[in-house]
Amino acid sequence: DARAYFDEMCYLIASQRSAPNSPQWFNTGLHWAYGIEGPAQGHSFVNPATNALEYSANAYERPQPHACFIQSVSDSLVGGSDSIMGLWSREALLFKYGSGTGSNFSRVRGAGEPLSGGGSSSGLLSFLKIGDRAAGAIKSGGTTRRAAKMVTLDLDHPDIEEYIDWKHSEEEKVSALVIGSSILQKNANTLMDAIWEYGDDEGRFDQRTNLGLRRAMLSAIKDDVPPPHIQRIVDLARQGWKGVDFESFDTDWQGEAYMTVSGQNSNNSVRVPNEFMEAVRGGGDWNLYWRTELDKATKRGREPKPCKTVDAGGLWEKIAYTAWACADPGVQFDTTINEWHTCPEGGRINGSNPCSEYMFLDDTACNLASINLLHYYDLGTQTFQIEDFRHSVRLWTTTLEISVLMAQFPSEEIARKSYDYRTLGLGYCNIGSLLMHMGIPYDDERAYAICGAITSIMCGEAYATSAEMASILGAFPDYERNSKHMLRVMRNHRRAAYDAPAEEYEGLTVPPMGINAKKCPKDLLDAARSSWDRAVRVGEEHGYRNAQTTVIAPTGTIGLVMGADTTGVEPAFSLVQYKTLAGGGSLRIINRSVSNALRRLGYSNSETEAIEEFIVGTGRLSGCPTLSAERLKDLGFTAARVRGIEKKMSDVFDIRSAFSPSILSDQFCTGTLGMSKAQYEDSFFDTLGYLGFTTTEIDAADEHIFGYGTIEGAPGLKDEHLAVFDCATPCGKYGKRSIDWPAHVRMMAAAQPFISGAISKTINMPSDSTVDDIREAYNLSHTTMNKACAVYRDCSKLSQPLMNQLVDTAEYAEEREEEEMVEKMVEETVRVLPVPEQEAKPLAESFVQDYITSRRPLPNVKEQRGLKARVGGHTVYLTSSTYDDGRLGEIMITTSKEGAAWRSMLNQFAIAVSIGLQYGVPLDAFVKSFTFQKFEPSGMVTGGSGRVKMSTSIVDYIFRELGIHYLNRDDLAHVTEEDLDKTSISKPAITEEGISRTQGEKRDLQMTLEAAVAPLEDLEARVRQAARERGFTGDICTECGSSQMTRNGTCLRCNSCGATTGCS
Repeated sequence: DARAYFDEMCYLIASQRSAPNSPQWFNTGLHWAYGIEGPAQGHSFVNPATNALEYSANAYERPQPHACFIQSVSDSLVGGSDSIMGLWSREALLFKYGSGTGSNFSRVRGAGEPLSGGGSSSGLLSFLKIGDRAAGAIKSGGTTRRAAKMVTLDLDHPDIEEYIDWKHSEEEKVSALVIGSSILQKNANTLMDAIWEYGDDEGRFDQRTNLGLRRAMLSAIKDDVPPPHIQRIVDLARQGWKGVDFESFDTDWQGEAYMTVSGQNSNNSVRVPNEFMEAVRGGGDWNLYWRTELDKATKRGREPKPCKTVDAGGLWEKIAYTAWACADPGVQFDTTINEWHTCPEGGRINGSNPCSEYMFLDDTACNLASINLLHYYDLGTQTFQIEDFRHSVRLWTTTLEISVLMAQFPSEEIARKSYDYRTLGLGYCNIGSLLMHMGIPYDDERAYAICGAITSIMCGEAYATSAEMASILGAFPDYERNSKHMLRVMRNHRRAAYDAPAEEYEGLTVPPMGINAKKCPKDLLDAARSSWDRAVRVGEEHGYRNAQTTVIAPTGTIGLVMGADTTGVEPAFSLVQYKTLAGGGSLRIINRSVSNALRRLGYSNSETEAIEEFIVGTGRLSGCPTLSAERLKDLGFTAARVRGIEKKMSDVFDIRSAFSPSILSDQFCTGTLGMSKAQYEDSFFDTLGYLGFTTTEIDAADEHIFGYGTIEGAPGLKDEHLAVFDCATPCGKYGKRSIDWPAHVRMMAAAQPFISGAISKTINMPSDSTVDDIREAYNLSHTTMNKACAVYRDCSKLSQPLMNQLVDTAEYAEEREEEEMVEKMVEETVRVLPVPEQEAKPLAESFVQDYITSRRPLPNVKEQRGLKARVGGHTVYLTSSTYDDGRLGEIMITTSKEGAAWRSMLNQFAIAVSIGLQYGVPLDAFVKSFTFQKFEPSGMVTGGSGRVKMSTSIVDYIFRELGIHYLNRDDLAHVTEEDLDKTSISKPAITEEGISRTQGEKRDLQMTLEAAVAPLEDLEARVRQAARERGFTGDICTECGSSQMTRNGTCLRCNSCGATTGCS
């Protein structure tokens, strides 16, 4: 039997049918297989032979296989094992071995509450900040993963309002740091420039003589820069400093700004009793109590006196608002949780683990495992293999029970209670993928019924197995004291399987959502009911070996081990997936559920292939209408190079990335394509745009090769089948549909009646969701008998990039340049006017405005320059005329291209530009607007000045020439003046900074094409943006740097390396 058990467990894991939680992988077997011991860490265990507590002899002989812990904390600062400071030590022991922990801090006194020795308490938040710092340190220095921590607080705690606001107010500090660091640096630069640009050494530090310094100081004061800081900058300048660099902060969640504030290293929740929900619905008040007053009232048998009374609706609104703003706090429905409590004689359930799936007594632990549901679905018969699933549940219930016996724990209390109650955490994953395979929408009554039935089978079979073990080994030690409560809960589970009327449930305030027999397949329904019949029957006779058996965990890292497409009860997050390959790289494939769903819905093979190609593209350049082999060949791409690009298609998000310089070679980019060094070194350089392809052509190629990323609009797909393929968020950059938030709540409600603990899941909401939506999600969770609810509104975290820019940064930069030019003209005018500054400024502004809005015609005798060039085979004539001071004032354009309309349009365009120049519009503004405009004719350039060799249009060519000649914009040229000089035998030296030095002077050369090259600080933002368009969150993995991060329960999971921000 032992050998059969061993073989079957090996098969379940090797075949990716199931897997234990991460701490099992981290710790179990290290001593057995390798003899690893390590010094003892203070862990304890109960010896099953003697029933006595013992201390572990070393660190690994007894592993820590439990992922989920709930720990108590008292109002004592130090001393006891449950003291506040003692908790941080116990948490560190858990974090070190890859586990997570949660605590309810409601016993800690609130701010201002009297202390027995005199004085008053500093309040709960002061201690939570210490624990937050400790967890943050473990996060960066732990051996396996970041710390996973849950903080919970009862709604009647005197500090509840401050606690609710805690994380949101700290995130606002991040914004303040980001804004402040930028403002400080900007003003420091302005002050230094004003000081060192003043010509007189004696007067440069005197604001009475240096008006520029005075204006800079006034501007800094207006920006709320503290005056001492302004003085510090001026004092440094007196000492010869030419500049000051301050630390710049950003909203990266791994950055210094987030590290500086508190509250970022835990999930925060509030405990919501039914009494509070009734007060909200009835428009009533809610009382807050000193902790000491509650203790006194309990001892004396009287009603406690509130220290403060608040509006219940206002408090509920505050919870909804902060969750809308920063995704915390989540809510845990205290009454519902304790009405399903199997062991109330052991105490109330006060808290949960970090992901909220394990809810039981304080100072207990739970070890997890998950079953991959998709592996139990027979694609041939399109049926769920019930008996195989049942057998797997029996095997894993036994395995998790063994894990309790072999485990060590970080404190004596946890060791004793975990042994006495023996809670297990069996769950599943991939139900979202299973439903899509079956051709059933996630938001469908059939889906809820199937979810309920499968969950019912799992939990019923687990308790039946636990009862069988109890018949041989005995029930858990505290069963007798709790038997009537546990059997009541078991009967309620069975009633939900039969969808009993609300009045038949025992001791429940809110009835559960039973299995809808009309929507559930008969074989699943019969199995769900028979499992509970057996669980109750055997349990009534022998009791149960385990107080709890099932939870729904987020299955983050182990989900990748099992090859699961979806985690827990989550739906699919995308129709296109990126699989990491063992040998390196990744594979871009369509979600494997799609093809089976289409065939299940009656589509032929050819129709299925066409729809799949619409979603994911061809993956090949061949057949592409805009990036044809002939055109690429003309540009220098050999057949071998095209094949090399196609091999990289699975590693990138879009066609521009496939042609990025990082994929093309240095020699090819700089030699064949003529890129500069700076262009080649920019991974995001738009090679296709540089080669003359229009945005329309590039988009068409993208859709052909990489597909649309969504099934919406696919050829031949019927509208009534669209819902089957809806995902958690809109798919690709063209998708509009997604699963609405109520469906997430109802799917949880379908599973919750058949779960011992709870469900780790985030309710995904789009960015335009309102505070009312958040509140309604919490309300629906309560009325559907969910035990907990956590919401995540897209882009609610400062660290998450927006899908669309609020403001076009390039457009803003141009507008700002124009404003600065006007400001400089006003300053120069003020300086020369023979009146005091206060009187001079309004006069100067009036003069400048008149100058800007007045047309300055060219003189009758003017200097002209003419050019003749061929652009894409068409001859262009450009004539430019200047004022006496050399400024451009007029252009004329003619072309040999046939058609009077075309020639007339170019002529009118030239007249419009000329009028703009004569009204004072800077030539630089025209150059920025019209270079890189893409339309035919375009391509190779011959003639002209000889410095432009390729253009994207005639307009692009014209303004390149004007910018090069009149603005010294050598960055717009492909050939330098030195290269044109036939007597030149060498090129000027180029420094590492890209500065060309000629005859000892520094030339102001910009070595990048502004329209194609992004600033360095924008590169990560572009990575995040591309990831979000493909269905990921846009966050960057701290372990591997991948942008393939997805929501995983209440945390994040990296689809590339498997790292999570939680404890799964």
